[in-house]
Amino acid sequence: MSETVLTLENVETYYGKIHALRGISLSVKQGQIVTLLGANGAGKSTTLRTVSGLVRCAKGRVIFLGKDITRIDPHHIVRRGLIQVPEGRRIFKGMSIQENLELGSFTLKDDAERRRRMARVFDIFPILEQRRNQDASLLSGGEQQMLAMGRGLMTDPKLLLLDEPSMGLAPFLVQEIMRIIRRLNEDGVTILLVEQNAKVALKLADYGYVLETGRIVMESDAASLQQDERIIKAYLGT
Repeated sequence: MSETVLTLENVETYYGKIHALRGISLSVKQGQIVTLLGANGAGKSTTLRTVSGLVRCAKGRVIFLGKDITRIDPHHIVRRGLIQVPEGRRIFKGMSIQENLELGSFTLKDDAERRRRMARVFDIFPILEQRRNQDASLLSGGEQQMLAMGRGLMTDPKLLLLDEPSMGLAPFLVQEIMRIIRRLNEDGVTILLVEQNAKVALKLADYGYVLETGRIVMESDAASLQQDERIIKAYLGT
């Protein structure tokens, strides 16, 4: 049986007085792609931010690789191998592509290992190697997403949180990004995915959770969710 990488136990999160997450419980097993589905404001991104420590949960626990990380600061969570690629890319403009990637390995002291990881990123994203010395601001939206994902891979993550990787991209670029996500998973990266394109997400994922107003209202393997009439009507089209 696969090891459980991430567990959320009855997590409650607030933004001020706004009750954003209401008793969220979920798990991600090693080697899986797990997706979170839901309308805007359902709590998907808040779930990722709570996992990565950017938002503190008021109640419940976040367990990563068997350790309680609920009260641990985000930079310590990163050092444990839990990495979030944020919505909107958030690359460092005014810095080169290579400098952006090097920032992703800020916890690493072994230069040989840094070079190995950089070579892996360039193997996955050849366009980044071709333009490694260019200012990151010159990249297209799809290329910026590749850079954001590559920066996350520089940490050699044990769990990768992807928040809306296809947002704002042309359809052909969406397919390319999803192909890359599948490759990363086949290479052994466990992924928790928030993706606005539910049809694409469920084709990629092994398992899915459906959120509504901060609560999980449905969960199942991805194949079953694709056939569920409620999911078809709400997210996949009739």
